[in-house]
Amino acid sequence: MATKGRVTIREVAERAGVSVATVSRVLSGNYPVPPATRTRVLRAAQALDYVANAHARALVGGGRKMVAVVLRQVTSPFYAQVAEGVEAEAAERGWLCLVGATGGDPQRELEFVQLMREEGARLVILVGGVVEDDAYRERVAHYAQALDAAGARLVLCGRPAPDADIPALVVEFDNEAGARAVTGHLLSAGHRRIVFLGGLPGNTTLDARVAGYRAALAEHGLPAEAGHVVDCGLGRGAGHRAMAELLKDKREFTAVVAGDDMVAAGAIRAISEAGLRVPDDISIVGYNDIPLAEDFNPPLTTVRTPSQELGRAAVRLALRDPEQAAGAHHLLGTHIVVRDSVAAPPPGRGL
Repeated sequence: MATKGRVTIREVAERAGVSVATVSRVLSGNYPVPPATRTRVLRAAQALDYVANAHARALVGGGRKMVAVVLRQVTSPFYAQVAEGVEAEAAERGWLCLVGATGGDPQRELEFVQLMREEGARLVILVGGVVEDDAYRERVAHYAQALDAAGARLVLCGRPAPDADIPALVVEFDNEAGARAVTGHLLSAGHRRIVFLGGLPGNTTLDARVAGYRAALAEHGLPAEAGHVVDCGLGRGAGHRAMAELLKDKREFTAVVAGDDMVAAGAIRAISEAGLRVPDDISIVGYNDIPLAEDFNPPLTTVRTPSQELGRAAVRLALRDPEQAAGAHHLLGTHIVVRDSVAAPPPGRGL
């Protein structure tokens, strides 16, 4: 008599009328699932006499030599360089690196983290700033706890931990200090009417850069109202639209701190289209020092962030001592790269 093959998790999912990921969450017990769904899954598993694959569980518990890096987008030069750093460090250690892009969708991020946990990735690295609301804090706490229970590690790269007690390693750079320094560079050149272009309230990265910009203004004795933050978000298109609007409104300013280099690229184009020149009419500085920044017209003064080192450090520090890595916080420095996009304000416009 033929023996029936092992029942698969997919069969349980089909019987319960849910996804494979939902069955996995119910059976792992490491992620909240609605009670009715949980009951349906457990009944289906019992009816089919489902037994989890012991080999798969061993892989999850022991972990494969695999690092997963989760990005908002792969077309961003900053994200791409962080991913390169992760891959380079992983390759040197004989590990594999998988890259996933979420487009900023929390559900896609959740599904990717869950998949990597099921596949036995030892490190899952989430890259880039986020809007740190209650839903995000709850989600990351669940990621960290579920991965920790499976013998894996969550690394937050370029963003702070929402709670110091969660079992996650944080590797980031000093966004506030970089913005304070580059704004100070403009102030030292004589500028007093400086706009910050590229705010996004609630985003951990940009909030820190705005804080550094405001701190530099205060350090030079300027009142709080001297600061003007344009909340347009990041990207070349956002920078172009926001700068075009500023110029159309004829707002008085002589310099711009861009939220990142791509915002600066869009702003430079809008300035040129308006018949003005950088830095003769308006000075501009960026953030990140992407590879193309020195090829802008003019070459861009910006803050160099250790993007590749950020990725390398995320892997290196997490693997050095997993027990100490959980809950640890490592802060990398930044520095200004001076090029040709800053000059003294036009005569009579400095104050």
